[in-house]
Amino acid sequence: MKLLASLAVGLVLIAGAAQAADHQVQMLNKGAKGAMVFEPDLIKAMPGDTVTFVPTDKSHDAESIKGMLPEGAEPFKGKLSEQITVTVPVEGVYGVKCTPHYGMGMVALIVVGNPANAEEAKAVKHPGKAKKVFEALFAEIGK
Repeated sequence: MKLLASLAVGLVLIAGAAQAADHQVQMLNKGAKGAMVFEPDLIKAMPGDTVTFVPTDKSHDAESIKGMLPEGAEPFKGKLSEQITVTVPVEGVYGVKCTPHYGMGMVALIVVGNPANAEEAKAVKHPGKAKKVFEALFAEIGK
């Protein structure tokens, strides 16, 4: 009986891991929306999914933005020109920037399940074009 219970728990864990998705995001000098972009820049995920930032073009990174993470989520910072995979374990909104191109609007928004912290995330101040890009992304998740 214990063996059957252990097998059942193991199968549930394996099934849960198999359902997690990996969302690929390219870091580009030029994309569909212009220069210095994450593509896509709006990622809709579920808790436990991963987001992989791929340095398709060099001199980019992916870093979480202070004040734009749900409670319980860990901040992250990738290295320049290196791929980083981030697990998004908690529901909410995650703001991401490319550190060297932040002011040029190279930002992304990851929405995991219910965007409960969206109002707090919207209140964060951003330099240059990043402010307009985030306004557009938040408008898009409101649809």
